[in-house]
Amino acid sequence: MTTVNTPPPATEQWRVRVTGVVQGVGYRPFVYKLAHECGLSGWVRNDPEGVLVEAAGPAAVLAEFAAALRGRAPGLAQVDEVRITRDLPPGTVPGGPFTIVHSEHTGARSALIPADTHVCADCQAELRDPQDRRHRYPFINCTNCGPRFSIIQDLPYDRPMTTMSAFTMCADCKNEYENPLDRRYHAQPNACPDCGPRLRLTDRGGATLEGDEALRRCAEVLADGGVAAVKSIGGFHLAVDATQEKAVALLRARKRRDSKPFAVMVRDLATAQRLADLSEDEIDVLRTPARPILLARKRPGSLPESVAPRNPNLGIMLPSAPHHHLLLDEPGLEALVMTSGNISGYPIAYRNEEALEQLFEIADVILHHDRDIEIRVDDSVVRLSTHEELERPLLQFFRRARGYAPYPVDVGRQVAPVVAYGAELKTTVALTNGSQVFLSQHIGDLKNDETFAAHRRTAAHLARLYALEPKITAHDMHPQFRSTRAALGEDATGTAGGPTVEVQHHHAHMASCMAENHVSGTTLGVVFDGFGYGEDGTVWGGEFLLGDFASYRRVGRLRRLPLIGGDQAVREPVRTGYALALDAWDGDADAALAGFPALAVLDEQRRHVYATMAARGVNSPPTSSMGRLFDGVAALAGVCAKAEYEAQGPIELEGLLGRDASRESAYRFGAYEADGLTEVDPRPVVRAMAADLAAGLPVERISRRFHTAVTDMVRERCRELRERTGVNQVALSGGVFLNEFLLLNCLTGLTADGFDTYVHRLVPTNDGGIALGQVMVADARSSLLTPEEVTP
Repeated sequence: MTTVNTPPPATEQWRVRVTGVVQGVGYRPFVYKLAHECGLSGWVRNDPEGVLVEAAGPAAVLAEFAAALRGRAPGLAQVDEVRITRDLPPGTVPGGPFTIVHSEHTGARSALIPADTHVCADCQAELRDPQDRRHRYPFINCTNCGPRFSIIQDLPYDRPMTTMSAFTMCADCKNEYENPLDRRYHAQPNACPDCGPRLRLTDRGGATLEGDEALRRCAEVLADGGVAAVKSIGGFHLAVDATQEKAVALLRARKRRDSKPFAVMVRDLATAQRLADLSEDEIDVLRTPARPILLARKRPGSLPESVAPRNPNLGIMLPSAPHHHLLLDEPGLEALVMTSGNISGYPIAYRNEEALEQLFEIADVILHHDRDIEIRVDDSVVRLSTHEELERPLLQFFRRARGYAPYPVDVGRQVAPVVAYGAELKTTVALTNGSQVFLSQHIGDLKNDETFAAHRRTAAHLARLYALEPKITAHDMHPQFRSTRAALGEDATGTAGGPTVEVQHHHAHMASCMAENHVSGTTLGVVFDGFGYGEDGTVWGGEFLLGDFASYRRVGRLRRLPLIGGDQAVREPVRTGYALALDAWDGDADAALAGFPALAVLDEQRRHVYATMAARGVNSPPTSSMGRLFDGVAALAGVCAKAEYEAQGPIELEGLLGRDASRESAYRFGAYEADGLTEVDPRPVVRAMAADLAAGLPVERISRRFHTAVTDMVRERCRELRERTGVNQVALSGGVFLNEFLLLNCLTGLTADGFDTYVHRLVPTNDGGIALGQVMVADARSSLLTPEEVTP
């Protein structure tokens, strides 16, 4: 019998480049364990592009290893690409056991910075284990969870470049940090009660408590109906027990916030399901490491109505930090109102000194700690919408911040080096690197000096982290926006100034939607919002645009109405309602009042003054804004005469629909040609509303008929424009499309009409997405600028 000796499989040497979110998420230890499992030799390291691996072994084993680098990646990792170079020269990969080698810090930075994340299951178990050395330690974390973006000062992402640099690890923590088989290997925020940050509670009298005593006292204050300011991952929250009507009322009185819905943080998923009607998909969103606020259908009577008055939704989130879990573990505390920790007119406080100086105006106690927050990051707010004609649920961002920033949006094409400064409200900034657009976290209203300073810091922080040097600055067309003035003055990123590109507000909205959907070519943009400066110097906001990234033309608009008193009309929607009624009856004030009893909140003198202002154009700039139309209709229907918060009237008008997208026999808008545009006329709708009110039709049905009319009008106008232009792709954008009824019915209706219809899924449809669109327009126009300044 002859014995055949089978030769061992030939050894190959591969280099593997992994890009995406692969640093600060336990990826190197994962590669290390995987390589040992596969019996490979070689090494892995971090570098400015991501993770680099060189490995030697049989080809089949290397192929299995490479596939697992994506397929079995750690939960927080987001692998964009696994790029393999085969047949390295012999001797390239050293023999012996596979190792983790020191990081390489030279070269262009393209590795993605991880976002802040939740508390993983392992850390939660240790947090509650009396035998664990981190039992009840409020800063527990590992490579699978914890703060990231909010504590990073610079790259590389190593402890000395974070706000944890102030804390020297004890021997036990250092052993964990240096052990590749430990889940705290190179966890930069790693700490324990012996060497890490500590909680402190301060009351109005200046008395302080520390550690677990501070946390338990904070819980007692909340259980007793008091208000606590709590330092969280990206800033301070103001908290009360959500189950106590008096506590909620106290917070509203002190914060001077009578109506705007509060968000609620709940102990666990079971509590969330008692308070809100959650689908399996919504449960999945709540459980994501980002831990966003989810706008879910509230269960009537589950909490005091004052938590979210006149609203079918409850903003609900799971705990995102260890001390949140500890507070909610205390007896009697299962749901806390957790709203932004700021006083009126200021951004959310994120530094201890800010909180101690400002928040005692509202809070009885302040729970803070000595781990600094480098950059302010608000809670993200999302909604998941379903419709029988949609293949999958539609996730929509109201605010993109903690858990999602600073992840980029890939626009599918190389773009010029641009910094975009956004708009004025709900502002974000954006910077580019190749095909990636880094959209910042939500910043806020730039009319406030503190927020404007944060806007500049955020732009500089993003540029520094990714070593970006933008050559082009994009900004809004409005000459009085602070973002515009900043763009035309000193470059907030600290880089050399370059050419600036002015971008019309609604063109940026349309371009933003096109960019995230990788749409190019001539597109019909339906852009509805509250305010945007138009090329003619008037206020736009109910627009039909035709164009691409480089240019556009206005092909339709909502009939203009006077904004009586300018910005004051936004705070008092009844003014816009009155303007609508006057327009519907050709200036007849008596007919307007007879048609809409809700206008009786205006006394005779105010009605006369407002009618005169509207007729003569005195401090009454014309606007084509769809947001203002919704304001006016809400006022005429008796829903909201005076707004405490932005879009209160439209939100409460939509709230009457109960998140039911069913259509109703609709009112009908008129349409006519004016100034070379199709002008959509709401006057027939207003008169029909008055007839329905006189007939006693419930306001819920009036709201549904109005909403249906808007969706029908959008479909009619798009069909008519397609006939004229042949354009079959439509982008829906602007803050009005946060209206779920409008979004779902326009999306499904236009799709049924044969359009390729695109909406926002990655960035907010409101002004939080403007900066992305500004980038794309500036890039498309870069060919008109000096070539040496705009080469990517």
